[in-house]
Amino acid sequence: MDEILNTDANQEMIQKPELTILYQDEYFVAIDKPSGLLVHRSFLDKHETQFAMQMLRDQIGQHVYPVHRLDRPTSGVLLFALSSESARKVNEIFIAHQVQKRYLALVRGFAPEQKLLDKPLKEQLDKIADKHANQDKPAQSAITDFKCLYQASLDIPFGKYPSIRYSLVECFPKTGRKHQIRRHLNHLTHPIIGDVNHGDNKHNHFFREHFKLRRLMLFATNLNFKHPYSDEIINITASIDDEALTIFKKLGWPELESAYTKIK
Repeated sequence: MDEILNTDANQEMIQKPELTILYQDEYFVAIDKPSGLLVHRSFLDKHETQFAMQMLRDQIGQHVYPVHRLDRPTSGVLLFALSSESARKVNEIFIAHQVQKRYLALVRGFAPEQKLLDKPLKEQLDKIADKHANQDKPAQSAITDFKCLYQASLDIPFGKYPSIRYSLVECFPKTGRKHQIRRHLNHLTHPIIGDVNHGDNKHNHFFREHFKLRRLMLFATNLNFKHPYSDEIINITASIDDEALTIFKKLGWPELESAYTKIK
C-alpha cells in the first residue's frame, strides 16, 4: 500500500506545472507568464486555484514580491522581487518610467507605420472591488508608441469587404494604465485579436473558427531596465508560443521566433 501511495505522490509531483524562469539573481526573478494565468489570488476569480505568484514561490522555495502586473490573458515577461527592499528599489524605477516594456499585438486592419498616441484614459473601476473608489477621478496621462512590423491580407470575404486585413504591431507603453495598450489600439480602430473587452467580436470569432484561437494576441516580449544594485542593463526576453507562430506563418510572416523577440 505504501508503495502505491508513494507512486501516486511522485506522479502528482511530476505532473505539477512549472513556470519558465527567464532571469534570476539574488534580487529578482522573471518568468514567462502563460496566457490565462492570474498574477495573484483575486476574490473576483474565487474558482481559480493557480496563480503565478504562488506557483513561483513554491517552485523556487521563497517568497516573491510582484512589482508590476500583466493582464490575465496577456503572456510574457513578468518580474518579481525577492525581498521587500529590492521590490521598493525596482518600484522606484518603474515610477520614474525608467523601464522599457515592449509588447507585440496582432490587430485588425492595416496599422499605420508608426504612431505615438498621447490619449489620457479614465481609470477602469470594478463594480465590486472598487465600489468605494472615487468614481469621478479625472483621466490620467497615457502614452504609447506603436510601430507596425508586418501586414497581411487574406482573400476571404468578410462582411462587405472582399478580403480581410491584419497587422502585427510593436507597442512601447510610456505609462502604465490598466488595459492601456488594448484601449489605445481600439481607439486607433485596430483592436487586438482575442480581446473580448476592447476588441471586435466578429474578428475574434473569425480567428476561433479559422485558427482555433482562444487567447488574447498580446505578448509582453521584452523588459529592459538598469539593475538598481549592479547598474547593469538587464534585458529580459520572453518567447512567442507555438500557437502564435503557427498563425503568423499562415499570415505569411517569418517562421523564426527571433523575428518577433528582437526589438527592431
